[in-house]
Amino acid sequence: VQLVESGGGLVQAGGSLRLSCAASGIRFNSYAMAWFRQPPGKARVFVADISRNGDSTEYADSVKGRFTISRDNAKNTVYLQMNSLKPEDTAVYYCAAGTTMLAVTTNPAYWGQGTQVTVSS
Repeated sequence: VQLVESGGGLVQAGGSLRLSCAASGIRFNSYAMAWFRQPPGKARVFVADISRNGDSTEYADSVKGRFTISRDNAKNTVYLQMNSLKPEDTAVYYCAAGTTMLAVTTNPAYWGQGTQVTVSS
């Protein structure tokens, strides 16, 4: 099983980035997917998750209205569109897979390796 994130980088405050996470080795549409992030020196925290068919999403309060999670089951890929970025969004972003939305937020079955997002002020 592989979850491979891409799309991270350096962006100015107020800018946008779209992260992608490509999955292989799993039946993608059988898994809920989530994004987490780990700021420098801090614990990893939940950002957003999406149901297996994409009809349900959840967000951390800190990103509501700015970030959008989506998925393309035909491409085995989950996305995180990040707009109006702030310096406090700087973190390593990880995607995760779980059998349900509850499972992916509490005990994911699989993790990606992470991609760095740095927002300059």
